[in-house]
Amino acid sequence: MTSKVDEALSYEQARDELIEVVRRLEAGGTSLEESLALWERGEELAKVCRRWLEGARARLDAALAEEEGETEGDGG
Repeated sequence: MTSKVDEALSYEQARDELIEVVRRLEAGGTSLEESLALWERGEELAKVCRRWLEGARARLDAALAEEEGETEGDGG
Protein backbone atom coordinates (compact mmCIF):
# COMPACT_ATOMS: atom_id res chain seq x y z
CA MET A 1 0.00 0.00 0.00
CA THR A 2 1.28 3.43 -0.92
CA SER A 3 1.91 5.76 2.01
CA LYS A 4 0.50 9.27 2.39
CA VAL A 5 4.02 10.59 1.81
CA ASP A 6 4.20 8.77 -1.53
CA GLU A 7 0.77 10.10 -2.49
CA ALA A 8 2.07 13.65 -1.92
CA LEU A 9 4.95 13.14 -4.38
CA SER A 10 4.69 14.88 -7.70
CA TYR A 11 5.17 12.80 -10.82
CA GLU A 12 8.61 14.31 -11.32
CA GLN A 13 9.70 13.60 -7.73
CA ALA A 14 8.56 9.97 -7.94
CA ARG A 15 10.15 9.53 -11.37
CA ASP A 16 13.47 10.99 -10.25
CA GLU A 17 13.59 8.81 -7.15
CA LEU A 18 12.66 5.76 -9.23
CA ILE A 19 15.52 6.54 -11.63
CA GLU A 20 17.90 6.66 -8.65
CA VAL A 21 16.57 3.35 -7.29
CA VAL A 22 17.06 1.67 -10.67
CA ARG A 23 20.56 3.15 -10.98
CA ARG A 24 21.52 1.76 -7.58
CA LEU A 25 20.09 -1.67 -8.38
CA GLU A 26 21.87 -1.80 -11.74
CA ALA A 27 25.16 -0.72 -10.17
CA GLY A 28 25.06 -3.72 -7.83
CA GLY A 29 27.20 -4.01 -4.77
CA THR A 30 24.26 -3.97 -2.38
CA SER A 31 23.29 -6.68 0.05
CA LEU A 32 20.31 -8.90 -0.69
CA GLU A 33 18.31 -7.12 2.02
CA GLU A 34 19.13 -3.68 0.63
CA SER A 35 18.38 -4.83 -2.92
CA LEU A 36 14.97 -6.12 -1.84
CA ALA A 37 14.22 -2.85 -0.03
CA LEU A 38 15.23 -0.88 -3.12
CA TRP A 39 13.08 -3.09 -5.34
CA GLU A 40 10.07 -2.64 -3.03
CA ARG A 41 10.59 1.12 -3.02
CA GLY A 42 10.84 1.08 -6.80
CA GLU A 43 7.53 -0.77 -7.04
CA GLU A 44 5.84 1.85 -4.85
CA LEU A 45 7.33 4.70 -6.87
CA ALA A 46 6.22 3.04 -10.11
CA LYS A 47 2.66 2.90 -8.73
CA VAL A 48 2.78 6.62 -7.94
CA CYS A 49 3.99 7.37 -11.47
CA ARG A 50 1.35 5.10 -12.98
CA ARG A 51 -1.43 6.87 -11.02
CA TRP A 52 -0.19 10.26 -12.21
CA LEU A 53 -0.06 9.07 -15.81
CA GLU A 54 -3.51 7.46 -15.62
CA GLY A 55 -4.89 10.70 -14.18
CA ALA A 56 -3.27 12.71 -16.95
CA ARG A 57 -4.71 10.33 -19.56
CA ALA A 58 -8.19 10.68 -18.04
CA ARG A 59 -7.94 14.48 -18.12
CA LEU A 60 -6.79 14.43 -21.74
CA ASP A 61 -9.58 12.06 -22.72
CA ALA A 62 -12.15 14.27 -20.97
CA ALA A 63 -10.81 17.40 -22.66
CA LEU A 64 -10.85 15.71 -26.07
CA ALA A 65 -14.39 14.41 -25.52
CA GLU A 66 -15.51 17.90 -24.48
CA GLU A 67 -13.87 19.41 -27.55
CA GLU A 68 -15.54 16.84 -29.81
CA GLY A 69 -18.89 17.60 -28.19
CA GLU A 70 -18.44 21.32 -28.78
CA THR A 71 -17.44 20.72 -32.40
CA GLU A 72 -20.48 18.50 -33.04
CA GLY A 73 -22.71 21.07 -31.38
CA ASP A 74 -21.44 23.76 -33.74
CA GLY A 75 -22.54 21.80 -36.76
CA GLY A 76 -18.99 20.70 -37.21
